[in-house]
Amino acid sequence: MNRLRHAFPARTQQIGAGLLEVLIAVLILGVGLLGIAAMQATALRNSQSSLERSQAIIQTYAILDAMRANIDVARIGGYNLTAMTCNAPDGGASLAATDLHNWIQSLHATIGETTCGQINCGGVSCEITVQWDESRSARGQEETTQQVTTRTRL
Repeated sequence: MNRLRHAFPARTQQIGAGLLEVLIAVLILGVGLLGIAAMQATALRNSQSSLERSQAIIQTYAILDAMRANIDVARIGGYNLTAMTCNAPDGGASLAATDLHNWIQSLHATIGETTCGQINCGGVSCEITVQWDESRSARGQEETTQQVTTRTRL
């Protein structure tokens, strides 16, 4: 019997070592999961910003197509919004007024209610600017107002 006792030494020296290893593994796993959550939040914020920028570009081309369909009025400044306009102008008085009204409404529907537009055309060259508030996806003290400007010839 004495021989068996020496062949299998007592395990009193290693009590709790397995528990310590499990606690360290849980800590490392927790830090890793927090890192994954932070990366997911950053990716979501960046994809929202990208979506808004893409929608702004699509909307500038939409109003350009409308202007090209009514090119005579566009070339004399019938589509000009010289100041940044956030509220849709009254539509119905002319095709240009209806197009501008629909364009501002479409900006609000696709990008957000804070979206504004500006159109400056002189002769054959035009500049269209879309501006919106991106505070939802901005971090810290970054600039929250974003702008997309398209310059083209009619």
